[in-house]
Amino acid sequence: MSEFTVHSIDTAPEGAKESLAASQKSVGFIPNLHGVMAEQPALLEAYKAMTGLSAKTGLSPTEQQVVFQTSNFENGCTYCVAAHSVISDGQKVPAEITEALRAGTDLPDPKLNALAVYTRKTVTGRGWVSQEDRQAFYDAGYSQADALAVIVLVSMKVLSNYTNHIAETPLDAAFQPRAWEKPAA
Repeated sequence: MSEFTVHSIDTAPEGAKESLAASQKSVGFIPNLHGVMAEQPALLEAYKAMTGLSAKTGLSPTEQQVVFQTSNFENGCTYCVAAHSVISDGQKVPAEITEALRAGTDLPDPKLNALAVYTRKTVTGRGWVSQEDRQAFYDAGYSQADALAVIVLVSMKVLSNYTNHIAETPLDAAFQPRAWEKPAA
């Protein structure tokens, strides 16, 4: 059981109420992650700003989900893997891509797999990615701008993954059908 409060619009600090109301309107409910983040309005605002910026990276929705889910997997975020599985299903990300990301296995699409490998190296290397690994990423059809886009998306996942780790955020009913535990190595 978490020591953190999952805020509603009524219980949230004043600086987070409007943001939670916007979540309610856009998603149809207030995700527990947003309710937890509301305790620190700047965190919720940063996360939502990063969410908006993700669409401006030039990566497709499927590519964005590859980066998000690879980060979620590497960081062992059970909440985010489940949530992004539901989001991916809604965005029509091919099921074989989503299932490979959930399993931490190679993706059947070579270009998307190169993106997943590059993201994994970015996360596990804390940004230190070798020239050889960067070149493999570029050879797969990605650019230097895409390498920097990965940093934007991984940064967003740091906000949510780390919040979920310390808050032990309970999984929303909407995400329960895609609940996830990291497979044994």
